[in-house]
Amino acid sequence: MNTTWSGVFSAVTTKFHEDGRLDFASMEKHFHFQIESGVHGLIVLGSLGENVTLAPIEKQDVVKLALNVSGGRVPVLSGVAETSTAMACNYVKQAQANGADGFMLMPAMVYPADRREAMQYFRSVAAVSDVPIMLYNNPASYKVDLTPEMFAELADEEKFVALKESSDNVRRITDIINTVSRRYSIFTGVDDLAMESLMLGAVGWVAGLVCAFPKETVALYRLVMDGRMEEALKLYRWFTPLLHLDVSTKFVQNIKLAEAMVGVGTEYVRAPRLPLEGDERARVEMIVRKALETRPELPV
Repeated sequence: MNTTWSGVFSAVTTKFHEDGRLDFASMEKHFHFQIESGVHGLIVLGSLGENVTLAPIEKQDVVKLALNVSGGRVPVLSGVAETSTAMACNYVKQAQANGADGFMLMPAMVYPADRREAMQYFRSVAAVSDVPIMLYNNPASYKVDLTPEMFAELADEEKFVALKESSDNVRRITDIINTVSRRYSIFTGVDDLAMESLMLGAVGWVAGLVCAFPKETVALYRLVMDGRMEEALKLYRWFTPLLHLDVSTKFVQNIKLAEAMVGVGTEYVRAPRLPLEGDERARVEMIVRKALETRPELPV
């Protein structure tokens, strides 16, 4: 497939009303905000988008809304986070019928597949997709590790055009390039390893804190890709305490609190998640307040 993805892809949050219903108006506003702030793609219904808490029809409604807002300005990918191969294939068929530009494919949820099972799962989903796919490696969360050798084995499937590397091991960027060269567009999926990953050869960033700080995220990406490392490092050091909020079991609550504090979202999550309170909440509020107090003027 002649698809080349790169840049900052925003892993947008799913907006809810206080009673748990989808808040379409808030999502529409936020998707516009992300695109107008310069992101290069939207990814709905990823881990940050609380995918597994949504009913099938709700997921399709979110996909359709994002596509309508984008209007072709940026690609819209949907996360695929289902518990069986059949469910994943069915979801992909429906989402591409609704116009999805591509998918971010996670391993099947709940069951930690072995190598043979995982490879068959990915190939089975690819077989029903007519649009490109980003493979998502996050062994810490999903207990399935897509190694560089596995990416090499999957390279014969042309629908796999990109990969999101979230193993929390920045050495993997080099190992992947050494194993498969530039076969895939490599995205980093760990916010507080973004600069390191881009310096080592990643061409994209599936970002989380971009939901609250899109202009800073895009600026950091552009500075690194343009080789303006001194300016990039200065911005990264300011940004890093915020980016650490993405690497947490409660990253959804952390980022939604940050969105609320900067006025671009709410803290509403779906149970069993609950909004932060006590010391956890105070810590995140302190980090966000300090960032806002010291927010830098972005370089041209």
